[in-house]
Amino acid sequence: MVLQAQEGLLTTSPVRVLVATAVPVERDAVAQAFTSAAVEMPLPGATLHRTASLDLLTAGVGPARAASSTASALTAAALRGAPYDLVVSTGIAGGFAPDAPVGSLVVAEDIVAADLGAETPDGFLPVTELGFGTVNHRPPQPLVRDLAAATGALAGTVLTVSTVTGSATRAAELRARHPRALAEAMEGFGVAEAAAAHGTPVVEIRAVSNPVGPRDRATWRIGDALAALTEAFGKLAPVWKSWTSA
Repeated sequence: MVLQAQEGLLTTSPVRVLVATAVPVERDAVAQAFTSAAVEMPLPGATLHRTASLDLLTAGVGPARAASSTASALTAAALRGAPYDLVVSTGIAGGFAPDAPVGSLVVAEDIVAADLGAETPDGFLPVTELGFGTVNHRPPQPLVRDLAAATGALAGTVLTVSTVTGSATRAAELRARHPRALAEAMEGFGVAEAAAAHGTPVVEIRAVSNPVGPRDRATWRIGDALAALTEAFGKLAPVWKSWTSA
């Protein structure tokens, strides 16, 4: 593929990967795993940072903004005749203790919209039980296993919420509804919705910066989680290549 000059750098990797983070500091943590410089490419509502290894998108906070930004990037790539092979939602997250301690990595076997539905007298009902929509995207399981093996990540469910959990009661409720939940973040399901609309596989990788539950900043280790992201992405290029060529 030959890019126009204003579109910046030619991607030399044979595998086209779009990595979506919520905020720039997460994007920069991923970028530190690679030596190539990034070129900015403006998109509707977002900016893409293109490197020789992958494309980095600061998709915004929350599932709706993440879905919109990711859809813009996927559509732009499709219109150029160079669609992505894989979309990765990543960043820091809360981890459900004791299974996903602070500093650990989690790769999603299931990406679940945990609070999309309705409260009823009998408890929470997901939107699927109301007769429409979806609440789950399941990444390619062989790829999940390879990512976990390459990085030492835990594999389980990653929840997407629009309101971050701030109490032990809600943390317990979420874990009761989703026994395999390891982490909670705010963008994965939105990214996955956009990827599904384009027929593009999606995975979610999270570094745990704090426990899910009461918001005690003294327990947060954001710097350690960002460093774990950098280390993880430094190990993943062979995984992308072997998976898409399989």
